[in-house]
This record gives sequence, structure tokens and C-alpha cells, in this order.
Amino acid sequence: MKFDPSTTAVPGEQLRHVGQPTHRVDGPRKTTGTAPYAGEWHPDFDAHVRDAAYGWVLGAGIAKGRIAGMDLDAARAAPGVLAVVTAEDAGALDKSERNTARLLGGPAIDHYHQAIAVVVAETLEQARAAAALVRVRYETAPGRFDLAAEKDSAELAGDDAKTEVGDFDSAFASAPVQLDATYTTPDESHAMMEPHATLAAWQGDRLTVWTSTQMVDWCRTDLAATLKMDKAKVQVRSPFIGGGFGGKLFLRADALLAALAARAAGRPVRVGLHRPLIANNTTHRPATIQRIRLGAGKDGRLTAIAHESWSGDQKDGQPETAVNQTRLIYAGAHRRTAMYLAEMDLPEGNSMRAPGEAPGMAALEVAMDELAELLGMDPVELRLRNDTDVDPEHPERRFTQRRLANCLRDGAQRFGWDQRPAKPGLKREGRWAIGMGMAAAFRNHMLMKSAARVRLSPDGGVTVETDMTDIGTGSYTILAQTAADLVGVPLDRVEVKLGDSDWPVSAGSGGQFGAANATGGVYAACVKLRDTIARKLGLDADGAEFVDGQVRSGGRSVALTEAVEDGQPLMAEDGIEYDESLSKQWQHSTFGAHFVEVAVHVDTAEIRVRRMLAVCAAGRILNPVTARSQVIGAMTMGVGAALMEELAVDTRLGLFVNHDLAGYEVPVHADIPDQEVVFLDEPDGMASPLAAKGIAELGLCGAAAAVANAVYNATGVRVRDYPVTLNKLIAQWPAAA
Repeated sequence: MKFDPSTTAVPGEQLRHVGQPTHRVDGPRKTTGTAPYAGEWHPDFDAHVRDAAYGWVLGAGIAKGRIAGMDLDAARAAPGVLAVVTAEDAGALDKSERNTARLLGGPAIDHYHQAIAVVVAETLEQARAAAALVRVRYETAPGRFDLAAEKDSAELAGDDAKTEVGDFDSAFASAPVQLDATYTTPDESHAMMEPHATLAAWQGDRLTVWTSTQMVDWCRTDLAATLKMDKAKVQVRSPFIGGGFGGKLFLRADALLAALAARAAGRPVRVGLHRPLIANNTTHRPATIQRIRLGAGKDGRLTAIAHESWSGDQKDGQPETAVNQTRLIYAGAHRRTAMYLAEMDLPEGNSMRAPGEAPGMAALEVAMDELAELLGMDPVELRLRNDTDVDPEHPERRFTQRRLANCLRDGAQRFGWDQRPAKPGLKREGRWAIGMGMAAAFRNHMLMKSAARVRLSPDGGVTVETDMTDIGTGSYTILAQTAADLVGVPLDRVEVKLGDSDWPVSAGSGGQFGAANATGGVYAACVKLRDTIARKLGLDADGAEFVDGQVRSGGRSVALTEAVEDGQPLMAEDGIEYDESLSKQWQHSTFGAHFVEVAVHVDTAEIRVRRMLAVCAAGRILNPVTARSQVIGAMTMGVGAALMEELAVDTRLGLFVNHDLAGYEVPVHADIPDQEVVFLDEPDGMASPLAAKGIAELGLCGAAAAVANAVYNATGVRVRDYPVTLNKLIAQWPAAA
């Protein structure tokens, strides 16, 4: 089905379940331990996984160089060992386009902890013990591990990595008020609760993997390509995922090595990446250096905006797209953005928790706060004065919806922003300095095709099948709500089946594109099923109302079950597709505003986040319960980015030192006693059939800057290098000396 905004969107009055606060339909399975995650798949779920062995992955002990030799004899002779697989044993492997570094290294080593072998044994303990017996001799080579040191060698990251509108240099030079500041964000890790894990089994030349992936079709396609086999002979199953945040978008070493190990051992094999391996073996958010220049009139209106960002990655990698939001969020006639990429030998950098906008807004929104101070203007007012209804680079292109101003005003009123002291460091409660900060929120909405299959059973139940995934965000629930409304059955009569590559290909989970597009795919399949049902019943589908298990049309009311003949379910399969002109003519984005209050101890510089508010405008909210959960989780991640998250780089040896959850600190909800989320009523009929857009990552974009701005308001100390840690405050804050 082609999406047509004039006819496809569902009127709100026809929705009984969509838009209503609904508890997760998969909640009972998760709370009772019956939801099968990749590392827990056992014969009760599928007989094919009986007698599974265990694989233990060995990561490279150097960051750059070659393997000069591997002594595997002791490992192969160890108790319980079934096989040891290295690059030499695996044979020729391809590398998919979505993988920057090779998933199985040797003899060349591309980065620290690159997988170089998997040891397979009867038990996990035997596999781990045998892996410790492998002796590897390396020839090391010099590597590039420090972004600051490599900055001058960075080059523009592609032909479209630089944009120019107007004459920035002249406009900035003549601006009455100027800001020129550099900000840095560190390397960061996804830190999802569930490690990367896979169970692989072969049946002849057919491969099935039960794995933790956000994108089932990408995993299937890239696994087949890497193994040089027919995609049709690969099945990927991923019904439950314990968090991904971008770290499970792409095929990783666990899936490939499980497949290789199962083939070598002649048995199903489980492979999980132990926690210390994840930070260096998989992907991470790369560090950035961002220079922002803002020129404004004394009235606060921006005349010149430049945002340049430097990041690093493996050869042929991609930049962190930290300038994306700056091209769209504020008005200004003269503009420049640029992304530079340095070739480095750290582990692969890739998508993590709102890639681009999250680190980009962390810098831009602090720069806006600094400009407001130079102007002597309230930070909310500065943003309001630079609001725009059109794409600043292409004024002929309007936003489908843009309620940034509403979010800013509503948030300021709700938060009590008028109580914020304009001058930093003035408000105290005992030995605590109190400050407020705010930032705009911005994240683009992506239109992606998505498909589903829907069945109506003889008893009136509805089954939805799609390879869509649920990474803890509520996909099962919102797809059930969609089908219940479209087919007109109670929510408890809908069964949603997800995460199997044998089912229609969905948008998948990531980039906050999953909900709007996946529900669009279910919508398309349900419309097709409605047509089939109406035709079977001799009714006009266009004018029919599907409600309470009945089809009502032309004065008739007929039970859905009467359309099911011979006890065979009715089935329909379809998907939603978007014409390219929709994105060319309109800009699809989501907007919001973050407000934060912090307390900073004047003796120790200890920071406590006391309360947070996010006001979001992101199309129709499909389920306020699950949407709120995503936003408060994202806000918490914003606190992490602001105050604690940092992969510490050993610039001599080329590794992330704090590669576990003991050394890599992340906040939890208990660290923030008061979080409030407000959704503005904003169905966007240009965005998707249900007038919905993405929401999850909007809650993160800008949150870190709001925290940093609040710390400045409390202390008068401006820290431009994230995270804002105690040592950086104490160094500049006399009160904490």
C-alpha cells in the first residue's frame, strides 16, 4: 500500500485502543520468565536446539598488528572441547556493507578485542577454561587511538559532508554578538542489559540462528552474505531483546561465530559475548570534537550559524553526524555545517542512542545557553525568537508539524522557569547550590517501508506476524492495539508474533522509526484483510465499520466469524510504502523541550539531579504508558551522557579500559527522584497511517545539555567537555576548593 496522507490516515474517533494507556501485552511472559531471550532458548521452545554446546569467544590482545602464530593444541585437548574455530578454519568469509571491521580477525588485527577464535565445548565452563589455554603471538604495529591527536588529519566525510548557505564568514564577522566555542563528547558504550548472544543450529545446508538483533532482515541478509550462502537458507529468530540502543542494529561476532562453531561441532552452539568483550568487540558511540560559532543581532536573532564536527572510525567507516540538527532547528540566513572523519584504530564507531542528534544537541544547546548569556536574554526566549516553520536550508520545504514553541512555553510554565535566577550561583539551600537549565529537543522522523501478515481465525481471533522486534519498547502492545482497532476485536483477542525472518519484513527497531512504520505495515495488512472480510460477507468495505467483532454496513451487522469458511483462517499480507516526494516536499521531525533542576554541593561539587521535565510533540502517541517509559529512560540516559558516561581510552594500547558495567557508569531511574513527561496532542497525518511519529530518542536529544546548563546556573562554572565530572567543576569553582 502506498501511503496517501489524504486517504490513509485513520480518524481519531475510530480508534478505541490506539492512543490509550495500555499495559504491555507481553508483560506477563517477561515477569514470569517465559519470554525466550536469545541466550536462554532451550528445547521447550524448539526441539532443534537439544544438545546445544557452548562457545567462548577469544578477543585480540592487541589493537593493531598481526597474529604471528596461534598454539591451539592445549585448547583442543582440553576436557569437553568439541572444536576451535579461527579465521584459518572458517575459510573465506565476506564482509557485509553494514560491518566496518571484520567480525573474525586474523591474521591482520583491526582493533582490540576483535574476535580471533571461538572455542566450543560441552559446557560454558569448559569452553572458557579451554580458551584460556590458547597461546597467541602477535606482531604489533603503531595505531591511532587519540581523536585530538588525529584531528588535523581528518578529512571531509564524503561529498555531502559540508553544507553552505549564504556567506557565513562575512555574516559572523559583522554580527554584533558572537560565540565561538569548542565542545567535546567522549566515546560511549550502549550498556544494554542483555549481552549480545546467539544460538545457532544447522539442518543440512540450512541455518537457523536465535539471536538478539534489532533488525531481523539486516541480520539475515548480512549473515548470509558473510557466510557466502543463499539468504533463503538462513532463518533469524529474535522474539525478545533485552535492550539494544543501536548496538544490535548490525550483525555482530556472536551470530557469525555461533554459526561457524555449530558447523564445526556438528551441533547447536550457544555464543554469548561476555561483558568485558562487548565495549571493544562490538560498536560504540565515537567521541566528537565540535566547534560551534553563532552570530546574532542584539535582538537575539541568529544571523550566522556554523557547526563543525570531528570524529573517528575504522577505515571506510562513517562519521558521527553531530551537525544534523543544526541544519534544521533554528532560523538564520547564513549557515555552514561540516563533518570530518579521522581514520583510527579504535573499535568500530556506529549508531548509539540517537546517533547524531544526541551528541550534536549536547553541544549546540549549551552554545545557545552561552549565547543567551552574552545577550542578557532568557534562554527560552532566545530559542523562541529563532523558531522557523520552514527548512532553513530549503525555505520552500515546510515541516509537517513543528510545535517547538509550544513545547518551550508549556515546559517553562509547568517547570516554574520564572523562578530560575538569571545570574548563576545565586540560589542556595544550605550547602547545596541550586540551578535550572533547559534545552530544546529535536530528532528527525524517518519514513521506512514495513510489512505484516494478519490472520482472522474461525473463533474470531486475530494473529499478526511480522519480523518487527521488541527491544523493550512495547512493539507487541502497539501492534496489538493497531490490529484490534482496524479489525474491530478486543485487545485480548489479538496475538502478535514478532522477530522471525520467515515473516514479512518490517522497518525494524532503531532510530525511533519502528513504531510509526511498523504500525503502518500492520495497518496496511489489516485494510487488506478488511477488504477480504467485507467481500466474503457481500458488504462494501469502504463504508464498513469493524467493531465489537462485527462488520456493520448498509444497515446490516454481521459477525466477523461468518467470513471464515471451512474452518480455514482468512489471511492478508501487505505493507506500507512512502513516495519519495513526501520527504522532498516536507520535513518530518519531532520536537520537544527539556527542563532540569540540579543541586551541587559547594564543598564536594557532588551533583544531584532533583527533577526533570520533557515536553514532547511527536505525532499521535500510540500508547502513553509505553511512550512515557521510553522518554523517561531516554532522559535518564541524558543524565548519563551529561555527568558520567565515558569509555576511557588507553591511547598507548588502543583499548577502552573500563569495559564492564563496574567501570562504565550509567545512571538509573532511582538516581532521579522526579521525572515528568508531557505529550502535546499532535496527530501528524503526513507522517504515517496512524498519524504517529517516533518518540523514544527525542527524550534523549537535548537532555544532556539541559543538565549541563543547570549545573552552570548553579555554579557559574561552564564545562564544555563532557561528562561534567567533579574534578572539572572543582578546578574552576572556588566554592568547592
